Amino acid sequence: MAKIAFTAGRVSGFKCPPDKKQAFMWDVTAPGLGLRATPAGKPAYVFQSKYQGKDIRLTIGSPAAWSIPDAQAKARELQRLIDEGKDPRDLKRDALAAQAEKQAAAAVQAVTVGEVWAVYLEARRPYWGARHHADHVKLVQAGGEVSKRGTRGRGVTVAGPLHPLMGLALRDLTAPVIEAWAAREAQTRPTSARLAWRCLKAFLGWCAEQPEYAPVLPSVNPAKTKKARESLGKAGVKQDALLKEQLPAWFAAVQQVQNPIAAAYLQVLVLTGARPGEVLGLRWEDVNTKWKGLTIRDKVEGERVIPLTPYVSHLLHSLPRRNVWVFPSTARGKDTEGQTLSIPRAPHTAACAVAGIEGLTLHGLRRSFKSLTEWLEIPAGVVAQIMGHKPSATAEKHYTVRPLDLLRVHHERIEAWILEQAGIVFDAKAAPGALRVVATA
Repeated sequence: MAKIAFTAGRVSGFKCPPDKKQAFMWDVTAPGLGLRATPAGKPAYVFQSKYQGKDIRLTIGSPAAWSIPDAQAKARELQRLIDEGKDPRDLKRDALAAQAEKQAAAAVQAVTVGEVWAVYLEARRPYWGARHHADHVKLVQAGGEVSKRGTRGRGVTVAGPLHPLMGLALRDLTAPVIEAWAAREAQTRPTSARLAWRCLKAFLGWCAEQPEYAPVLPSVNPAKTKKARESLGKAGVKQDALLKEQLPAWFAAVQQVQNPIAAAYLQVLVLTGARPGEVLGLRWEDVNTKWKGLTIRDKVEGERVIPLTPYVSHLLHSLPRRNVWVFPSTARGKDTEGQTLSIPRAPHTAACAVAGIEGLTLHGLRRSFKSLTEWLEIPAGVVAQIMGHKPSATAEKHYTVRPLDLLRVHHERIEAWILEQAGIVFDAKAAPGALRVVATA
């Protein structure tokens, strides 16, 4: 290899002949330093030598970034490594890996809670139901969107309880920050804040198990502090439920609700013991009139099938089929087209006022179903299966399998007893959709 002294003119003027794939110019001053050029690419300094009897070549960089003295110094450095028995390629790989690791660590240091929350939700999606996933999305929503639904008269949506934390760097989500957040949220919405806090604890527990996020978190979950727990307080034990003697007044008042879809919805709640959101999410495809079953999408098993009892069947068959939802929205407009009914809390509150019943919530109707079954001494496992509660005993969990028809025996008995106590005369043997005797005594 002919060698020449590198000069600025020679380096800038060096080009590869068009008939060759590459060309080299070698420096006489620094051993192994060369300039490589190709017909299409830009020239680059290279270092070439022998290591353990084999030729090796490394790219140093562009003449635009490396001066000739710097390139010569780099070549001498690489040759010294070979003289010491070290492979400069390994050292270069280690340096690149260390640089990449440093950049990754810097990126993790800067990552926000919101960015990691999105990763968390995507990672957990296969293990969650759609409603559970939607609840986590709602916890961090920004709010401020104009909406006619679910704003309680404000006209715009409210930010989720965890939204104020989403812009923070994950490393800054410390115990004092979470404690201050808990104290603020507890002043206006303690119930929502308690749910958000539990979800935040689970999120941080997941982060601690991920190699990329664990280094920026403390060894102890920062959400698990006594101060945060005390700020949020304990949820009160709710006792609201319909008493047996209140059934006539409640049914009479609900049946007078002007919106027949809302009236049917409220009655289905108390006759099935389902969660308010589960009933609202019923689609017509979930109503099996052939086998008399209702498919309920729940948060425990994903879905469960309960009996379609006669009176509930009658209520559903009396509803209009406006879209895929059994309980469609009654509002008119682009915002509500194809949507479900808004949860009728106000109509229910008004009906309870007429009936002289105070403090009965929609979830209290679910509680009513469970409480009223005590009068009939229905097996607890049957009631739990209809309501979608987790089995509480080994025998229930692993050994008891109840088909739909066996549930129907108990469920139809429950429905008939509730209607009897409510003073409702109902012909349970008439075909669905046909005229029936339905009257309140």
